[in-house]
Amino acid sequence: MKLDRAVRTLSRVLLIDKIYEQILENEIEQGPFPNHIGVIMDGNRRWASKRGLETHIGYTFGADVAENFLRWCLKYRIKTVTLYALSIDNIMKRKQDELDAIYISIYNKLKRLEDSGLIEEHGITVNAIGNIDILPDMIKSQVYRLKEISRENSNMFLNIALAYSGRLEIVQAVKRIVEDAQSGKISIDSINQNSFMNYLSTAKIDNPEPDLIIRTSGEMRLSDFMIYQSSYSEMIFIDEFWPELRKIDFLRAIRTYEERNRKYGK
Repeated sequence: MKLDRAVRTLSRVLLIDKIYEQILENEIEQGPFPNHIGVIMDGNRRWASKRGLETHIGYTFGADVAENFLRWCLKYRIKTVTLYALSIDNIMKRKQDELDAIYISIYNKLKRLEDSGLIEEHGITVNAIGNIDILPDMIKSQVYRLKEISRENSNMFLNIALAYSGRLEIVQAVKRIVEDAQSGKISIDSINQNSFMNYLSTAKIDNPEPDLIIRTSGEMRLSDFMIYQSSYSEMIFIDEFWPELRKIDFLRAIRTYEERNRKYGK
């Protein structure tokens, strides 16, 4: 009897969610849609901890939500998506057993992305930004594999930020600029805001500056994510932990983006 009531309650909730989802889809269908969405996928550990689960389960559920998020973006023709999967701070500050669980989760999701047929079916180019060389070999090889099999695609650009730091990215860009100036490849006078972008890890991707950045878990900060590129990004903070993210949350974020008047510093 209790199970029957629970099933009926769940059915009502799901029906309400589907109705609300349809309402949101109707509201946003005219756009404008962001060309580039950056995502800070925060809250995997806390989601698992609140449920008395091991940390790696949070990352596993979070990886599944990342795949759902990608499919939602495909439906609404979002051209570029950047997922903040692993920061330099994570690598420096997390315990090794937790890091190992994160690495396994990342590898499994990258392999699943290759095997799913999603790349070929939707013409997705996969790119990685960050200090990839410091990652375990299994992840490096899978990243290079995805880049190779997707390099001719152009329908969507998926950037995965791994071992990434926005501040370090800027420092590395400055070093390369100094080297090029000293060698005579460029002049000091040629360095400006636009030319600086050419030295960042996002230089070769379409729409390198996110129109919209979404962060989950209720935290309201960038946490070293795309610092230079996000100068004029709209930012939306969602209270739910990343593994809890629903399509409704995604649609509401798009609706909020559409309602904003982007001024670009004017």
